Amino acid sequence: MTTTVIDGRASSACKTCAIFNQAQLKKMGIVVANADYVVALAGNPNTGKSTVFNALTGLRQHTGNWPGKTVSRAEGGFNYKDLNYKLVDLPGTYSLLSMSTDEEVARDFILFGQPDVTVVVVDATRLERNLNLTLQILEITDRVVVALNLIDEAERHGLQINERRLAKDLGVPVIPMVARRGEGVEALLQAIHEVARGEYATKPHRIKQGSGKLQTAVAQLVERVQAQFPGLPNAHWVALRLLDGDASIEQAIHEGTLGDLARNSAFVQVGDRAMQVAAS
Repeated sequence: MTTTVIDGRASSACKTCAIFNQAQLKKMGIVVANADYVVALAGNPNTGKSTVFNALTGLRQHTGNWPGKTVSRAEGGFNYKDLNYKLVDLPGTYSLLSMSTDEEVARDFILFGQPDVTVVVVDATRLERNLNLTLQILEITDRVVVALNLIDEAERHGLQINERRLAKDLGVPVIPMVARRGEGVEALLQAIHEVARGEYATKPHRIKQGSGKLQTAVAQLVERVQAQFPGLPNAHWVALRLLDGDASIEQAIHEGTLGDLARNSAFVQVGDRAMQVAAS
């Protein structure tokens, strides 16, 4: 597989889509100049997400706040197979429905920051509740790895989870882990690496969106959103949130800020391929 390098970041998973949204990431306070790939870490509170973050980054981490928010942000890095990965720990949330600042920050980073991989840490003892967030993230991005943490606690409670079946049902890698003991970390690194480089062909599960009338309404709204904000990632998800009455998305539409991603990017021709890079 050929790897294309632009502005210090490598991509082999997608050659013609919106590749490096460095301008948008910079607005979010994320500097990716020396990173080959950007990885987001998401999950419900109390799933061991911070433990996974520490296991991946070690001492290569620092904390701060998201720009304009009181929400704290942890960043770190790790090197795997001679590639540098930037890891951004998102606020712990139960959903991405933007009912709180934490949810808004997490949603905006996954939707507009477009990380190369989003790792969703789930608690194996509370799988059903944790899958709500997982399925919402799968609606936004194909590039997901599920870290099935606390597998030892699940077994202690008599719960047996077939991670292979779960991976098949979700359409993305599922890695059983006991992060506090370092179990599963190597397998997680390998899964992140394969998804980032496009070596693992994900087929994310998407929930069927109701009746034919609803699907028609979504399609019409997607067309209007794309016309107003060309280049917007995942207009389908934005349309669904508008139909659900998401106030923050509605406000972004009215203020025109939903188009920041497209306005902060420019397309240039590289050989016979259109590559998107940050506008100067």
